[in-house]
Amino acid sequence: MIDPLYISAFLMGLIGSGHCIAMCGGIASSLQLASDKRKTLTYSFAYNTGRAISYMLAGSLVAGISSQFAKQNTSFSVTLSFIAAIFMLLVGVYIMRLGPTLQWLEKVGKTLIWQHIIKLNKYLMPVDSTVKAIGYGALWGWLPCGLVYSALTWAMTSPTAFDGAMVMLCFALGTFPAMITVGITAQKLNSIINHPWTRIALGSVIIWYGIYLLIIATDKLVH
Repeated sequence: MIDPLYISAFLMGLIGSGHCIAMCGGIASSLQLASDKRKTLTYSFAYNTGRAISYMLAGSLVAGISSQFAKQNTSFSVTLSFIAAIFMLLVGVYIMRLGPTLQWLEKVGKTLIWQHIIKLNKYLMPVDSTVKAIGYGALWGWLPCGLVYSALTWAMTSPTAFDGAMVMLCFALGTFPAMITVGITAQKLNSIINHPWTRIALGSVIIWYGIYLLIIATDKLVH
């Protein structure tokens, strides 16, 4: 049976892909302007593969570290479950556009991480090979994003580094349809994803799962 957390991560990536297009769409579009049109899809897929690799690396790191603490301290595991549940609720509210619940995370990430990583950008320009496209995607995979950080809090609750990587892979795969087909197809997909009823329906699924996680975490705390 597929872990519900994987499904939730995929749905968050899918619904949040409109946010991804806003943040990375310009970059993805530029990769599709290669002089050799046959490389357009190749570069686009390579870029997004690089993003997925960075997400998986981050997921494996946070899950690997947190799982070690969780083995030594049961209360730590319960705390992580509460944090993951709360972030799931925040994501649901964000997806339903009921409030800017994740912007503060992006500000923190920009200050602590992104301002240092972006300096590596000069070594990958111009993006004129598949290897550079993968590297470019891997670099921009660390772009401060509230949705990515929220997915990482879910990955933190995973029992192993591998499971954490899989959570982030599912999240990345959810963003692939829109990011790889930036252009007319992506605009049509984005219009469907951003339809109010679509956002309400899928945002509600994530919120209800967040409530479920809160109930599970509370039960662990009580017992």
